[in-house]
Order: sequence, then C-alpha cells, then structure tokens
Amino acid sequence: MEDIVFSSWQGEVVDNRTAGEGERKQPANVKLPPEFQPGERIRAFLGWDGIILRDADADIVGMCAGYAEAVQQESCGKCFPCRVGSRIVSDLFAKIASGRGRHEDVKRIAELAFNIREGSKCQIGQTGMVPLLDALRYFPGAFADAISGGRKAAPERYRYAVTAPCMSVCPSSLDIPTYVEEIGEQRFGDSLATIRQRICMAGTLGRVCVRPCESNCRRANVDEAIAIKDLKRSVADYEIDKGVDPGIAGAGGSGRKVAIVGAGPAGLSCAYYLALKGYQPTIFEKLPEPGGMAAVGIPDFRLPRQILRREVDLVRRAGVEIRYGVEVGREVTIGELRRDFEAVFIGVGAQDSMPMGVEGEEQGYRGFIPGVRYLLDISQGRDPYPEGKKVVVVGGGNVAIDCVRSSFRIGKDDVNLVYRRTIKEMPADPVEIHDAEQEQVKFHYLCNPTRIIAENGKVVGVECIRMELGEPDASGRRRPVPVKGSEFVIETDILIPAIGQKVDLSFLEEKEGIKLTKWNTIDADAETFATSQRGVFSAGDCITGPDVLVKATGTGKRAAEKIDAYLKGHKPEATEEERFKALFGAIKVYNRKEKISLVGGVKRAHQPMLPPEERKKSFVEVEAAFRLNEAVGEAARCLRCYRIGMVALG
Repeated sequence: MEDIVFSSWQGEVVDNRTAGEGERKQPANVKLPPEFQPGERIRAFLGWDGIILRDADADIVGMCAGYAEAVQQESCGKCFPCRVGSRIVSDLFAKIASGRGRHEDVKRIAELAFNIREGSKCQIGQTGMVPLLDALRYFPGAFADAISGGRKAAPERYRYAVTAPCMSVCPSSLDIPTYVEEIGEQRFGDSLATIRQRICMAGTLGRVCVRPCESNCRRANVDEAIAIKDLKRSVADYEIDKGVDPGIAGAGGSGRKVAIVGAGPAGLSCAYYLALKGYQPTIFEKLPEPGGMAAVGIPDFRLPRQILRREVDLVRRAGVEIRYGVEVGREVTIGELRRDFEAVFIGVGAQDSMPMGVEGEEQGYRGFIPGVRYLLDISQGRDPYPEGKKVVVVGGGNVAIDCVRSSFRIGKDDVNLVYRRTIKEMPADPVEIHDAEQEQVKFHYLCNPTRIIAENGKVVGVECIRMELGEPDASGRRRPVPVKGSEFVIETDILIPAIGQKVDLSFLEEKEGIKLTKWNTIDADAETFATSQRGVFSAGDCITGPDVLVKATGTGKRAAEKIDAYLKGHKPEATEEERFKALFGAIKVYNRKEKISLVGGVKRAHQPMLPPEERKKSFVEVEAAFRLNEAVGEAARCLRCYRIGMVALG
C-alpha cells in the first residue's frame, strides 16, 4: 500500500502533508488499491466516508466540483434538500473551479452541504456531502487560493460510480435499492423489470439465493436486515398470479450463432443476454430438462419445478434454442461446436460428488449413495434405495441439508447428519439448518466417519470418531482434530457423502487444447472469461468450482458481454462498472460498526411457512410468498443506502 497523504475516511483523520519521512502514519480503515486498472493510478478517492488523498498535488478544488456534479446527477429529486441544494452546491463548486468563485461562496456551500447531509431522506444526500464538507474543513487554503487568484482547476480525469452496501456484494450486481423502492411504491412490474436487467431467474433466486446482500444491509445496524430475497420472489410471483405478460421477445438482429454448453444458471444467463443482443444462442444440455443443479440438486419444496421451467421458457422466448439429451463429448465435440458456431461458452456445473476418503467407500455397497446422485434420483421421482429407512448424511453444506430434508419426504423415518465441526462453522444457509432442525433431523456435531460397516454387500452402519477443534486452517475455521479412542457406531442402511462437489470435464479432449487448472477447472481469465482457445469462453462452477447459483447467473451475464465484444471485433476486457465493483469491494462499502441515528424496532417480515410435521411429508413448497401489503411494508424498511465513489486518475 502506497503512503496516504491525507485521509478523513470513517472519521479517522490522518494528515501527512507536512510530516517528515519517518513521521507518516497510515490510516487504519483505508484499503485503497494503487490502480483502477493497469496503467491508471488512483491519485485520490472521494466517497461516502470522506477523502483519501494519495498525491499531494491532486487538485482538491477540481475533485470537489466533479464529485458535487455527480451527486447532483444522481439525486432522485424526491426530497427538497437534496433536489435543490445539490444543484446549488454543484454550481458553486463549478464557479470556484472555473476561477470565478467568491469567498462568500465557500461559506454558502458549507451551510447548504450541512443542511443537505442532515435533512435528506436517503444516503445520496446524507453521504454525498461528507467528502465535500471534509474538503472545506481540511483544505481551506486550496479554496482561498483558487478564489483569490482566479485560478482554474487543473484538468484531471475523474470517474465515478454509484453503489450501495447490498449492491457491492451481489454477484449479479442487482440494483437492489431501486427494485425494493419500486415495490414500496407498488410498481411491481417496474421492480421486476429492474431485476431482469441483471438476472433472468427472478423467481428462482427469489427462493434459493444465499442472500449475500442481506449480510451487508445497513438496516441490520438498526434492527434486522431487509428481506431482499423474499421481496424479489414477491414480484416474480405477482407476475404469475396476475397473468401479466412479461413482454420478453427476441431482439432479432445479427443472427450470428453461439453455442452454450450446459443449461444450468450460467448457461441460461449467458444465452438469455446474448439473445437480447441479437445473437442466436443454442444450448446443449445432457439432461432431459433445463436448470442443471438448480433443477436436479435443489428439492421441489425449496424450488418448485414449475417455477424454474417457466423461467426457462422466458429464456426460450428471448430467442434461445435448447437441445436436450445432447452430451457434449459424446454426441458432439467442442471442436465441432467451434467449427459450426462463431463462439462457444462452457457453463457446466459441479454435478459430481467428492469422495470422503474412508474405508469401504470404493466397495460398491448397496445403500452407499453420493449426495448429488441421491438428489438427482429424488428429483426424477425415484426413491434411491426403497428398502433403506435409516439415513446418515455426512457434510455441512446446502447439499447435505437438502439430502436430510428430502429423506423425510420419501418416507425415511430416522434421519441423521454428521458434521466434523460445530453448527457455528457449518457453511450451509442458517435458515436451511433451522428448518431442518424444526423437521427433527438429528445433528451429530464434532464427528467424522472413519469406516463403512457392511454385511452381505449392504451398508448397516458407519463408524465415526469424535472431533475437537484445534487451530484455524486455510478457510479461517478451526481445524477438526480426531479424539483418540472415541470411535462409535451409528446404525444405518443408507450412507450419503455430501462433503463437496466437483466438475466433470471429461468431455474436453486433450486435442481441443483448452487449458485446465491444477484443481481440474477450466483455466479462464477472471475478467474476460476467455479460455486458452480463441472464441471459447467459460464461467460458473466449471471455472470457480462449486459455488452459489447467484454467482453463476452473474458471471453468465458478464460472459455474454465479453462474447459480444469479441464477436464485434473488440478486445474483451473488464468494463468500468466491473473495475468499480472490484474497487468498492476492496474499500468495503458496509461498516458493521456504523452507528445509525434511527429509531429501530420495526421487525423484518417473514413469509408464512407450513408447520414442520406437515411439510416434511411432501414436496409441496414450504414457504408462501408475501401478501402484497406485506411486501410493500417490508420494502418501506429500506434506508436507500446509495453511495457515490469517485476516483482521480493519473
């Protein structure tokens, strides 16, 4: 990290402008990357929490003029202080920066900016004035000199972007405050249109998204986070319930063909946004239905099949062809796709299970069923092992939780989950863990299987050993350590390993020259999604390993943008929006320690659920959507936490 000349970030003032070489301090809360993109150095940053100045000669007057103009442009105009005040503040800063300012302008700016900060209804006005007030307070000489000498601000390169704590961590970069606000204003169609600008599976993600946005919701600093995921579902279901035509149709246009391998979330998203750009995408899917792991890995009680299929129908309406039952590598090769299509996108998911590495795992015992296969069979209406009644699932992720909850629904009456750490370390969604507990799954924490016990070729039990937590490992979680002599046996006739998934890339022939990583994932550029072969792109689980659905949809859309650039003869590269997202990710938009001057106590709304004893007996969806008045009320809890960040580049 380069030396910071001045910082007022998060109220911590560090001023090194007159400090000697050995006296300079580094602000504790500042994590400003040195470059915006290769070759573009960040000289300064103005944003919601203050000023970060890296170059002493950066023109603070010009930066304030640029930032004030950005605030004015982004003001929604719904409250008087920001609507009118930001315009005046911007004009006054522009006057000073053009050499026409007067000394009394500085005092007027300070008064207006203070009133805007204190009187605006949302964060555009509240935080937009923070760096401007800091500049007036800590750089008075710069403004006085500019006014006295009639000096024009030095020409600089400024770029800005709008973010919000929730938006900054959304893998699909959804404009969450806008779609939530539109629900609060009962503009349900507009809200869904806002969502579809970024994702094509609103109803799906409105049910199964892992909600990184809610972990970054400022409302949680007051009482509880906004039900962002559930609100997304509410507008998707509204369209269905009211029979509203979504108005999705193919754009027509170039007719240029792109092949998509895999009809999972990444492939569907890539194909959808390519179709909207006028291309003709064709998806090749080995399964007889679309959705990938969303279809065969997520049970119907969480994601009803008709919801997913309807959203795939909308993808088809956009102009996407889907060919089912076509296994790439068998019926058609990547080489043939490259010959017949102008670009190829590989978006296959992680549909294989990781081995446990325990004694007896390779013996082919009846009743030993990998988690992914177990869920696949259930999704296709089959009981994977009808004679088995006692189930032990090993693992702590969402697949493990789906396996135990599904077991009850196919008639298993003794269902157990074995996990080698504690509930605190479980990676599964806490909501799903809670629901499984309500359904009376038996959790065995700090245990790990060591040996499969079988008789006559059938599983009859599993030997486990007690664990204790030692020092943290590479994941940051405390490493589980076996306790010697603590072995015990759990009787079971079905043992399901669900400790992780992996991607099967056996369809890629060596002669096709697509480079893989040491983790057996496709080696694709993190920014452009380009592989080692020209015209072949990849995103989703096959480059990251098993990851969440919302990330697959987000990277699928981004890959579509890179393919579009490639087919237009441009060099695929990160967009300015993507650069800002990375920058904001480094700076951190959400401050968990922030004190918010708002009276709380308005609790989060919760969707109604079927009682545990009723829901565990069928695959009927366990949650119902908000009623419209509930959705409107929940949306009203949003604080509209937009923030503006601006860089000065050199």
